[in-house]
Amino acid sequence: MRVGADRWLTVRLSDAATRSYTRFVISTEAAPGFLSLGQATARAVAIRASQRQRLGRTFLVFGPAGAGKGAFVEDLLALLLCTDVDRAARPCNACAGCRSARSRAHPDLVIGSPEIWRDGRSTGESLVAAARRWLGGTAGAPIAGERRVILIEEADRAGEQIQNALLKALEEPSDRHVFILVADEPNRLLDTVRSRCQPLRIGPVPRAELSAWLMDHELLPKEQADAVARISDGFVGRALAFSRQHERLEWRRRVQRELVDLLGRGRAERFVSARELLDDAARRAVPEAADVPPESAPALDGAEPPRAPASVQRLAATTIVEAWISLARDLLVAKAGRLDGVPTAELLSDLPGAAMGLGAAPLVAFIGLLEAIHAGLAQNASPRLALEVAMLAWPTVS
Repeated sequence: MRVGADRWLTVRLSDAATRSYTRFVISTEAAPGFLSLGQATARAVAIRASQRQRLGRTFLVFGPAGAGKGAFVEDLLALLLCTDVDRAARPCNACAGCRSARSRAHPDLVIGSPEIWRDGRSTGESLVAAARRWLGGTAGAPIAGERRVILIEEADRAGEQIQNALLKALEEPSDRHVFILVADEPNRLLDTVRSRCQPLRIGPVPRAELSAWLMDHELLPKEQADAVARISDGFVGRALAFSRQHERLEWRRRVQRELVDLLGRGRAERFVSARELLDDAARRAVPEAADVPPESAPALDGAEPPRAPASVQRLAATTIVEAWISLARDLLVAKAGRLDGVPTAELLSDLPGAAMGLGAAPLVAFIGLLEAIHAGLAQNASPRLALEVAMLAWPTVS
């Protein structure tokens, strides 16, 4: 099996690598308020804190990759750095504070991440030392506004030593400093760090709302907008990726088609497919923000292609597992006869037939296993071993 030869996969290695579709603007007009889609609870918490002038704290913006955290963070930055005298009107989206916050050019905005710290190391300096030095520099007083905002992207990818250094900064809160941590997997943060944060969860939006937005702002026909909203599970960033990169839908269809075909195959074929799925996905990764070692360069003609870096393989495996979870859930729903709730049926017309040959209990157990594997990949589990374990447990059509 080969998952096709066309280029597709942009594996997410950092927020910067996918900002083109995770950071988006809902309106070109400078209307007051948040511009991101949905997230009513997180929005209400942030606005209430602003109006009560209780912003001297740490916010943790979290949600899966593709949820739309980047857009919400831009709203939060505008809220924190807005200069409108009427707090109820913040963010006004018209003042210099809002505009420079959204463009990430405000003098009181300091941005860090594991990648930024890695790139900013001095000769011979360790990543931990670079992060500590950066954190020490965030303690300065505001320059132009009421407060200094310290934004740390991919905080969950920081090691324990860096998080302990961050903890020291969070233990001494100041009314003139606000930290914003952004994470895909908040469980990877130390409990002591999470306990000092105000959580702001970024989750899916109602599919009807997302579909209407895609029609209005991406100019998709209704049928296509409905399909994209369903397949993306209501996550805005994923929906934008599907609507703007049609190859992603084709890749998803091919992978899920292969997985459905494997329901009737034996162990040996499944092992081969696991390896080929992972290798193909990793080859199509675009490591824009990763340090790719020399051994990952293309092989000479006739030579065995070198294996992709572990970080690329792990994120490629995560993408496969996410498509797999969606497929398994849809098979379970299809088996119950509820085809209106099966997004994958948009891509695989024979999905209901495949579901009829499977038992509900094995599917439920397998979904639980995939979710555990997904969590394990976030904790640096072996990508190839993870997919092989899933292949062995993938139910067999009776």
